Amino acid sequence: MQALHFGAGNIGKGFIGKVLNDSGYKMCFVDVDEDNIKAINRYNEYIVEFLDETRSQIKVAPVEALNSRTQKHEVIEAVISADLITTSVGAANLSSIAGLLAQGLMERMSRRKNEIDVIANENAINASSTLRTEISKHVSQEQMNKLEDFVGFPNTAVDRLALSKEGDKTVPLVEPYYEWVINESEMKNKQALPISNAKYVKDLRYFIERKLFIVNMGHAATAYLGSAAQKSTIQQALESIEIKQCVREAMKESSQYIQNEFSIGEKEMELFIEETLGRFENPRVKDDVTRVGRNPIRKLGEHERLVKPLHEVLKLGGTIEHSAIVIAAAFMYSNPNDEEAVRLQKDVKTHGLTTTIVRYTNIKNKSALTKIEEAYQKLQNNDGVII
Repeated sequence: MQALHFGAGNIGKGFIGKVLNDSGYKMCFVDVDEDNIKAINRYNEYIVEFLDETRSQIKVAPVEALNSRTQKHEVIEAVISADLITTSVGAANLSSIAGLLAQGLMERMSRRKNEIDVIANENAINASSTLRTEISKHVSQEQMNKLEDFVGFPNTAVDRLALSKEGDKTVPLVEPYYEWVINESEMKNKQALPISNAKYVKDLRYFIERKLFIVNMGHAATAYLGSAAQKSTIQQALESIEIKQCVREAMKESSQYIQNEFSIGEKEMELFIEETLGRFENPRVKDDVTRVGRNPIRKLGEHERLVKPLHEVLKLGGTIEHSAIVIAAAFMYSNPNDEEAVRLQKDVKTHGLTTTIVRYTNIKNKSALTKIEEAYQKLQNNDGVII
């Protein structure tokens, strides 16, 4: 069977493409990076390197790649002939592929091809639904109604660290761990090959929120605490006993919400937190705090990874001591190459810390604000060292 994947980056090749190839699919990638496309087509294969003890490598084949800018006709034909369509282009870029996908799906429908699923694997909640909305902007309501009769847009929760290899950007570096959870109730094509080791569920919300409010929150927390302490990588940050313990406790505090919302046991969440910290500490990974901490304003949003758990835990009457320290560190985050970090520091200087906290997080609880302000002052006075 044939899988068509939009986005030949590290996640596309190192995660989605690798797993689909293992599942029996022949891969065709769609991208805009001509050098990357040529590298794939040169031998119709590529290498994935694992961040394990032996740095093992595996060849993914057969594969091919198309350029969505210069080979639009070929991409449309690939949409028509595919058995499964997936993406990993970044949530902000889904709109850029929607028009071409709409053309291909409409032509596929006119040729009475089989039902198909389009699965957006992005670091965002309900990314496939977002892609469906973007596609609907390129067709009439009547056409969209017909499309939805035979095109499924199953939402997913995905998790795998994927980086570029230094000196060879064509080789994705991936951790051994991965999680791919798919909402089977939103699928249309029941004849497609099942995806190896994917979890098919009827409700994604637990997996999505666990990823965002435990994994992503802990990752961001490590980045901001590490930056405050002048650490350059996630791994260096977690070598600090104080930082590691603060991150662990902040993750536990967030897990109070997950446990209450989804009736999950405390022991199960503690095991998941320790497993996640172990992934962050992988000594074979060099993960810069600037990569993980980028776009701090977005990550400090009311419904985002650092802040929503605090809002929810406050409602439960739970503890937020370490979450407050993490949020304080995020408001200290400074990076001249990050537009949001520059804007954040400017706002703190111009409007003051409290006003800026309320503006971006909508935290108005006086006790919580006081805890964040006090943590901010302590971090500043002690060069980012947690006391």
